[in-house]
Amino acid sequence: MKDFELSQEVRMANALRALAMDAVEKAKSGHPGMPMGMADVAAVLFNRFMTIDPKAPKWPDRDRFVLSAGHGSMLLYAIHHLLGYDDMDIEQLKNFRQLGARTAGHPEYGHADGIEVTTGPLGQGIATSVGMALAERMKNARYGDDLVDHFTYVIAGDGCLMEGISHEAIDLAGHLGLGRLIVMWDDNKITIDGDTDMSTSTDQMARFAASGWHVVACDGHAPNDIAAAIEEARNDPRPSLIACRTIIGFGAPNKQGGHDVHGAPLGAEEITAARKALNWSYEPFEIPSDVYAAWGRVAKRGASARADWEARLAGHAARADFNKAEAGDTSALPAAIAAYKAKLSADKPKVATRKASEMALEVVNTTLPFSVGGSADLTGSNLTRSKGMTSVKPGEFGGDYIHYGIREHGMAAAMNGIALHGGLRPYGGTFMAFADYCRPSIRLSALMGVPVTYVMTHDSIGLGEDGPTHQPVEHLASLRAIPNLNVLRPADAVETAEAWEIAMTATATPSLLVLSRQGLPTVRTAHTAENLTARGAYLLRDPDDRQVTLIATGSEVEIVLAAADQLEAEGIRAAVVSAPCFELFAAQPRDYVEKVLGTAPRVGCEAALRMGWDIFLGPQDAFVGMTGFGASAPAPALYQHFNITAEAIVAEAKNMI
Repeated sequence: MKDFELSQEVRMANALRALAMDAVEKAKSGHPGMPMGMADVAAVLFNRFMTIDPKAPKWPDRDRFVLSAGHGSMLLYAIHHLLGYDDMDIEQLKNFRQLGARTAGHPEYGHADGIEVTTGPLGQGIATSVGMALAERMKNARYGDDLVDHFTYVIAGDGCLMEGISHEAIDLAGHLGLGRLIVMWDDNKITIDGDTDMSTSTDQMARFAASGWHVVACDGHAPNDIAAAIEEARNDPRPSLIACRTIIGFGAPNKQGGHDVHGAPLGAEEITAARKALNWSYEPFEIPSDVYAAWGRVAKRGASARADWEARLAGHAARADFNKAEAGDTSALPAAIAAYKAKLSADKPKVATRKASEMALEVVNTTLPFSVGGSADLTGSNLTRSKGMTSVKPGEFGGDYIHYGIREHGMAAAMNGIALHGGLRPYGGTFMAFADYCRPSIRLSALMGVPVTYVMTHDSIGLGEDGPTHQPVEHLASLRAIPNLNVLRPADAVETAEAWEIAMTATATPSLLVLSRQGLPTVRTAHTAENLTARGAYLLRDPDDRQVTLIATGSEVEIVLAAADQLEAEGIRAAVVSAPCFELFAAQPRDYVEKVLGTAPRVGCEAALRMGWDIFLGPQDAFVGMTGFGASAPAPALYQHFNITAEAIVAEAKNMI
């Protein structure tokens, strides 16, 4: 590279440093250390390698950039401003970390163009990037290099690599051989508490190498050394870790290299000293025209690449299929599910809802060629693989079923990445008791509005002999507490089919299917074309002038139906409500809610805690489920307090009338 060009690249990097320290200083909070330390790496990456077009931030064949160390968000915002993203003008940077601005303290997907994933919780970014890189290879196997040929680049810090999810992620990526994934590790040897040797002795390069990664080190402040490492990584068939030896807060002469620069403003005096040290003689938030022009050339290069790609797509034989998958076109699914429901109502199968899910997936996967299944090593238990699905294997990405291994957290994050990448619709399974292992990634699915589908089987005490560790009685309440997550607990095969329709046609909400191990009878024996599960709750029985309303979910619906029969035999009129999804019911119009709930006393029933049932039950209403224990009860005793029988429900109902 010519000396002039090299010096220009340094100015590109220093612009990032200046914007970061100015924005953090104005906000009086934030993290200047990482953006200043990794500015050279970022400048080289974007100047020489990244292919993106800020005017088309969702262009399918763009390179993906994931700032896994999300606390360094000003690095990303500064890059986007300099590249010319329409929604990232200088006023957004001046309002960093302020309410109403797009420039939150951590990058938030959907809040600004070009943010590929929400990366507040450390480790989520690198784990999500594995899904992105996997999606790229799977789509490449379907459509070829002409339409899918890009890289996923990640900046990760020590915190990302210490988090447990990183091990699940790098193990999966190394096993599959995701050579289009390049992680640039900010190897500054600093954490919030101090030097990294206070808390870790791991040889990260050896760890990644042991998981099948290509590893290389570079001087993170030497542009040509950085470029050589990235080029080497791009040409290796394995995923790559580049250990970028950096100085945190580089350019701040009195504070760089120490942990105090990680998460606090530099202060006016140190910023003045940094400007002098960096030979940056401009006012706060002032960027010279030559630097804007240099970053603008990156954007122009991307625009040209996008135009070439669009020309290839226009003449490609797979254009229609490609566009349909990118759009997530599920318009054919409701009719297919409706026809399937009619058959179920006629046949009246008695099957576990996990089996009913497998049956419904035959319809889903036949109708939606871009659906992608998987399981965390429980395929035969979760029943997530339909006929004709083929496995994704190392170097063989033409399949549609992913063996995530015993990596529940990594699976959930990877599914987020697949969905965020676009063109594929992922679902994956594990046991309901292990939902807590996935929870941070499930929460991010909901926060980002990514329509991932989680299949959680073995949903209650109904699995019996596996013992309390596998009896997820508290999980329903905790999952229902996550905003923008539809938790669906179907009662039979018909509701299960409807749940799959809801999950796969959702556009901005993830779904979590809660499925039984034990067989359940078909309770919807009269076919209805309408998807009643989409109402959240509905009347299965509605006698005139009801005296009591019995409400249940999932496997307990058949029990309250039996209780209603017993009450009817005694001359007591009981309505029965199936409530497969509390969240969808909460969104119904008031008049519908009032019609379903009625004015009679109510009894709720679920093999779980009562917590969260306030949407159906008032203080005077009864609940049959996990009750009757005190806070001081030893853990094994908690699971002895179930009396979920028709007789118990009848007794509660009669007591209230």
